Amino acid sequence: MLAFLLRRFAFAVVLVFTVSSAALILVRLAPGDYADTVAAPNASREVKDAMRARFGLNRSVAQQYGAWVADAVRLDFGRSMMYGSPVRGLVREGAINTAILAATALVAATLIGLPLGIISGSRRGLLADAIRTVSIVLLSLPPLLSSLVLLAVAAGTGWLPVGDMRSAGGAAWPLFDLLRHLIVPATALALPIAAMFERMQSQAMAEVVGQPYVLAALARGIPRARIVWRDALKPALRPAAAVYGLVVGALLSGSFAVEAVTSWPGLGVLMLDALRARDLYLVAGCAAAGSVFLAIGTIVSDVALVLIDPRAVEAG
Repeated sequence: MLAFLLRRFAFAVVLVFTVSSAALILVRLAPGDYADTVAAPNASREVKDAMRARFGLNRSVAQQYGAWVADAVRLDFGRSMMYGSPVRGLVREGAINTAILAATALVAATLIGLPLGIISGSRRGLLADAIRTVSIVLLSLPPLLSSLVLLAVAAGTGWLPVGDMRSAGGAAWPLFDLLRHLIVPATALALPIAAMFERMQSQAMAEVVGQPYVLAALARGIPRARIVWRDALKPALRPAAAVYGLVVGALLSGSFAVEAVTSWPGLGVLMLDALRARDLYLVAGCAAAGSVFLAIGTIVSDVALVLIDPRAVEAG
């Protein structure tokens, strides 16, 4: 188990380094730079060159990348050209906000999707058909569209706050205020993932329920609910556990669009602003944080899979 976790941790380190390096190099190689983006339209060439020298943009790609790697090893990801602050602090704040949103959506999707999948996969009838139909509809709706619909409902009814993660001027109950602001973006993210979990869990449960040992237990008169929730549940959880890491990655990419629409101050908004300004150090920092989320999700997924099926250690 220790060797298994060490291999996964080494893969995570390589993933974070590769993604952040690729982000920095691609932004650096793209036409234009930060000076072209923020300088006045009538700014002279000398003004732009002075700005490039100030931020090190006059160096070659290899020189700039080498200096960035040397600093990144010491966990110094440079200073944001746009904000004038260390990238590490900006990314940490955005990552915390994104983690709050993503964790809430993932927990909600898990608690909703898996039980519904168990029900629809182990039963027949109107309830199971209704669950399948709703899941298929939700799977066809991207998080961006869901967030727009939910925003329209929230704005039209006035039941929920629209935009940001805290009310202006503060609130008497900060935690309750945060939860109210979470409802719209977290629901938009959770709905398609819950539908995917339901479909996967339904298929896996239907296959397990059809196994000979389950049929034999039913023939002996053991209550069906007891068999489903005690004996068939654990082997049926393997497909969902195997893709949990991929779900975290999809959740992160989906949250970028939702954050932009709902003005949630997370990595998505920060990354979008950095890309618009061509703030390459901030882009690399946001990409690194995103790959950390993906790496953590993959490790959690692998651990959950090993707990469900210890043979996965040998396969990994």
